Amino acid sequence: MPQPETIEDFYRYKFNHVPENLGQDIGHFNVFNMNDCAGPNPRPIQYARRDFYKISLLKGDFIYHYADKSIKVSGHSLIFFNPNVPYTVESFSGHNGYFCIFKEAFFTENLRGNIKDLPMFALGSKPAYMLNFEQHQRASQIFEKMLEEVGSEYVFKYDLIRSYVTELIHFALKMQPTEIIHQHTDANSRITAVFSELLERQFPIESPGQQFALRSAKDFADHLAVHVNHLNRAIKTTTGKTTTHHIAERITTEAKVLLKHTNWNISEISYCLGFEEPSHFNNFFKKRTAVSPSAFRAA
Repeated sequence: MPQPETIEDFYRYKFNHVPENLGQDIGHFNVFNMNDCAGPNPRPIQYARRDFYKISLLKGDFIYHYADKSIKVSGHSLIFFNPNVPYTVESFSGHNGYFCIFKEAFFTENLRGNIKDLPMFALGSKPAYMLNFEQHQRASQIFEKMLEEVGSEYVFKYDLIRSYVTELIHFALKMQPTEIIHQHTDANSRITAVFSELLERQFPIESPGQQFALRSAKDFADHLAVHVNHLNRAIKTTTGKTTTHHIAERITTEAKVLLKHTNWNISEISYCLGFEEPSHFNNFFKKRTAVSPSAFRAA
């Protein structure tokens, strides 16, 4: 299964290094001014899940694509990103501001309730909050306080920072989230492209221990945080074929390659392609090709 971007990946992409002991810091937190992160050749933000939370205070014009939706944002905005939903940002005028990143454990023992249950982080939530000038100034002051503390020697600085993040959350909770859905003429094509990328990312199978994990339309829909019916409709509209057909077609293609170009036995190939039993693989392959795997290999 394609893995989400990790905290380590984030630091490699942004700063070409990973802080020491990051792997042991299960509740990692950091805060940044975007102007300090903009290099001469910034990498585009990939449409993917992350394994950390992110809160951004932005100024600019852009479209935030998340799950199967796109939100058009202009001016000042406060946006909450969670690890369950893949996203990317398409900027039209450049943007600046602040953002902080943190792992769930940063709040686990200190936040009343579960952070996943907060409206801005819940699945299906509306994560974007448009701000007027005064609200933007107030949110900027909170981020400035976090920046000041994260670089300090104060022993209890993370307790204080946690209170600032909590203040930012409650600041947003008092407002209604903004959701101006940007209607792409090719919205179905976009989600189909994301599905195809996820499907292809699982191949080629290069060792008997590797396993094809996303095997059903529901697997892909869950990974993309969209309803399976929506995914099926988008792919059918765009390609004329069902999601299940595309998955089965790709598995069949890979099965043929493995049968012809490896010496792995049928059981190993069956396992790699996600079948619980070799007999299930045999039935699948014969239905798709009219011959058994062993007959195809021998031909």
